[in-house]
Formats: sequence, C-alpha cells, structure tokens
Amino acid sequence: MEGQEIAKQLPQGAVHQGLALKIDEPESLSISEMGAPAEGLLVMLDQITDPQNIGAIFRSAAAFGAKGVILQDRHAPVLSGVLAKTAVGAVDKVAHARVVNLSRALEELSELGWRAVALAGEAEQNLDAVLDSQPTVLVLGSEGEGVRRLVAEHCDALGKIPMPGGFESLNVSAAAAVALYEASKVRAKEETGS
Repeated sequence: MEGQEIAKQLPQGAVHQGLALKIDEPESLSISEMGAPAEGLLVMLDQITDPQNIGAIFRSAAAFGAKGVILQDRHAPVLSGVLAKTAVGAVDKVAHARVVNLSRALEELSELGWRAVALAGEAEQNLDAVLDSQPTVLVLGSEGEGVRRLVAEHCDALGKIPMPGGFESLNVSAAAAVALYEASKVRAKEETGS
C-alpha cells in the first residue's frame, strides 16, 4: 500500500511512516483477577474520558510499577489510537479491568484486602499522610467533578496534593503521576525500613 492509501485507513491527522498495524485491544481482567493477590498499587479512574489523559495515566502507572488500571466500562475510550500512542506502550505493560460499577468494584477489592485512597482537593489531609504500605487503590476523578460522592464514600481515605504555589488544581494525568510517585516513595521507605 502506498502512503496515501495508508493515510486513508487511519484517523485524520494520524502520523505514519508508510506502515500501520491494527491490533486488538489488550484483554480486560476481572476485578478478582486483578485484585488477587492483594499487593502493590492499582489506579481507578472515575469518569475520566479523555484518551490523552488516560494514556498518560497508563504511562505513569507503568513507570511507578502499578499493578493495573481500572476503567469504567461505559465512560472510557478503547485502549488504542491516541490513547495507546500517548501511553507509549504502557497499555501492553499494565493490566486493566473494565467495570460497570466502581463502588461495587471497590467493595470487592476491599474484601480482597485492598485499601482505597481518593484524590480530592477538598481533603483535609495531604496525600502523603494518608498513604501507607498496604495494597492501595488510588482513585482519581474527572477534572470537572472530581471523584463522585458515592465512589468517595467507598474509599478509606481522601488525600490532597499540597500546592504551595497557590494554584487550585492539576491536570488529572499530572495528578496521577504525582500520586503514583508519592505512593512509590511510601512503599520504598517501608521496604527499606527507613
């Protein structure tokens, strides 16, 4: 196929160098498959729909050793196209689960030994104060609404990222990177005993 023929098969604005592959989305795991054994970190996305943000979150999850990402079945895009490109291979390295009900998923994870911590700007405590070395689900909400009330009620703690610069919020993918970094620091301290 010539370059122009390939371009016709791709989304508008897609960049290629005379080669395009179509692959299937990685297989989704169930919550019980992802949650057992209870160890490490999981990331849960509450109504985050932007493919570039989700791709960047997958990339951060891979960089900081998260075990998996939990997405809403109806509100999350497929793990291909712009999302996969932004993730730079992380969708193939980090497991994911698609669930219908996040609150129910948090209940199931709690029964398996997981602790849920939601990022919330209105939280009273800083994120580093509510994190520990227990198996943890970091719950991130959409930029407009944040973590929804019912999902937050199923969390064990709320934590905020302190921003001494006075800015009110971060892009959700930047907040995910900061939260994953903080969680990895806590885990490293616990492992080394310092």
